[in-house]
Amino acid sequence: MRIARFSIDGNVAFGAIEGEKQDELVLDIIKGIPFADFELSGTKVPVSKVRLLPPVLPNKVVAFGRNYAEHARELGNEVPDAPFAFFKPSTSVIGPGDDIQYPSFSEEVHHEAELAVVIGRMCREVPRERVRDVIFGYTCANDITARDVQKREKQWARAKGFDSSCPLGPWVETDLDPADLTIQLTVNGQQRQLGRTSEMIHSIEDLIVNISEAMTLLPGDVILTGTPAGVGPLNVGDEVAVTIEGIGTLTNKVVKRG
Repeated sequence: MRIARFSIDGNVAFGAIEGEKQDELVLDIIKGIPFADFELSGTKVPVSKVRLLPPVLPNKVVAFGRNYAEHARELGNEVPDAPFAFFKPSTSVIGPGDDIQYPSFSEEVHHEAELAVVIGRMCREVPRERVRDVIFGYTCANDITARDVQKREKQWARAKGFDSSCPLGPWVETDLDPADLTIQLTVNGQQRQLGRTSEMIHSIEDLIVNISEAMTLLPGDVILTGTPAGVGPLNVGDEVAVTIEGIGTLTNKVVKRG
């Protein structure tokens, strides 16, 4: 099931996406929230009549770096023996169609296409065999990075945590095997990144076991699983699109920060 979060007539709701052709998609509005038992209302609205929002509002976004060997090498980094995490604040999250604001303190902003895992229930110290039980679904993400700032500052808070640096969407796919999906990214229609989730060094199970040893994960929290090779610069005016097999396409435009 594809679950979207949307706004219509000033109201925010969740809905289940129905249909396959983009111009024919409709939302069946959900009664309640999707992280608990819910019912479909039967009230349907065309996706073309709503504004799609970030599919979740995470308490925290936990991102894992250098989880694809070729990406680690392209930036001159060693492949890590164990997962290593950093955070993107909730204020970095934007939705499909929202603008990526080029930060005033950077001159080199890069795209990073990623599979995002959405947590579905409160959990801590999750055993490997229970990881699938705590996952709500999967969505597309773009780990926008101020690369020059990342290189000169030991902590990545500013380089990866600035406003609009975490596009998510367009919706959450709850019925998906994430083991071997195509991830691709285009800028102005030209392919920049192409990889498969099977190329991850550390699996989704590894990542969730690792981070849940240290902290409680809450419903709606997001785990970013790393990016394949091909990261590169974005400029004001660029349109960047992340497409993941079985999920869909997340598109955003880069604008000058106002």
